[in-house]
Amino acid sequence: MSASPESGADGDRAGAHDNAGARSRFDASPGAPLDVLIVGGGPVGLCVGALLQRAHATLPRPLRVAVLEPVRPCAPAPDAPLDARVSALSRASERILESAGAWERIVGPRLQPYERMRVWHRSVSVRSRDVLVFDAADAGEPNLGYIAENRLVQVALLDAFERAGGMMLPREIRALKVEADRVQVETDGGRLSARLVVGADGARSTVREAVGLTAQTASYRQTAIVANVSTARPHERTAWQRFLGAGTLAFLPLADGSSSIVWSADAPQAQALLAASDAGFEREVERQSDDCLGAIRLLTERHSFPLQRLAAHRYTVHRCALAGDAAHVIHPLAGQGLNLGLLDAAALAEVVIAAQREGEDPGAERALRRYERWRKSETQVMAAAVDAFDRFLAHGAGPIAWLAQRGLAWVNRSAEVKRFFIARALGVVGELPEAARAR
Repeated sequence: MSASPESGADGDRAGAHDNAGARSRFDASPGAPLDVLIVGGGPVGLCVGALLQRAHATLPRPLRVAVLEPVRPCAPAPDAPLDARVSALSRASERILESAGAWERIVGPRLQPYERMRVWHRSVSVRSRDVLVFDAADAGEPNLGYIAENRLVQVALLDAFERAGGMMLPREIRALKVEADRVQVETDGGRLSARLVVGADGARSTVREAVGLTAQTASYRQTAIVANVSTARPHERTAWQRFLGAGTLAFLPLADGSSSIVWSADAPQAQALLAASDAGFEREVERQSDDCLGAIRLLTERHSFPLQRLAAHRYTVHRCALAGDAAHVIHPLAGQGLNLGLLDAAALAEVVIAAQREGEDPGAERALRRYERWRKSETQVMAAAVDAFDRFLAHGAGPIAWLAQRGLAWVNRSAEVKRFFIARALGVVGELPEAARAR
């Protein structure tokens, strides 16, 4: 299932310059080194901070944590239209956000649970028995996850972080230098030092570049187009996704009855779609969606983002760790970008807290390597699966692609296989951080 390409955008700058609400709990001057400095105040960075700060009662000494983020996000007004940039939150992410103290501030009228997914290839009709249907009831779950605005998640995590004693600094990183016992960080507001620096500053990570960590990148040669639309028929708390042969079109259900569309189109087609009139674009969405929800009307502007894959060769060095998009970026068609990032956050926080409890240096490379081995293997598996979906279902021709397309119908006929895929989508299998496990 697709999610907005920026759904895992750790450097999301939604908001305005408004730092009056920041609550300083400790001195961040050069003479008072921090335990952890997180660069990037998007959902992933703030989740690391909130989890670390909330563990203070179980530690021999509370951690001193700060987040660098030049733009403070603002909460959406209660009556404001829903943002077009949204994320699909898995069950694992729900548990992590609850552990971080943010979930209670996300739940409300702007959050939409979804109970079903309908996935089909253009070679069959949306009304065909070969459409792959995942239903929460088949797995004994209340839902398959939630669709939430990125900004709503970000603001809830910021509030949880600050209430737990963390501090957000309205500064931008300029340079950093790794020393034996600390990292010296130059910002536009002065120098800071920390025992551990976390790079949660997005795909173009300044931290990653500054410490010499390299990454493999490649373009998908696709552009994602995101917008909110109204539909003639109700979305039925269902996420709809069609593989088009030249991309993927998804409808994500929103809390006000509208839907967020995410169209991952090959670059030439995307240019034409963005240049089309509103009416022309609406007609093309209806046609390419197999008219699954009836007539379409745009509610927001169209936003577009080039799609690329990114995989850092290493996630850690001495006193530095990468999380979220700074470490990995995958295709949005499975809606796993932010979910992977929140799992990174929970795993990294768990490793740092364990080191602190045992009297070890949380910035030492020996402690951080456990996090790298843990999360790198998990993200590589997901990235390979998503790339296969894009290659053989969203695109692709020939016998392997044909088998993949027929495989959707085969999966739909096997309750056991469907439960396996539902468990993967919920994020409740694999080596989970403690914060992501069922209570």
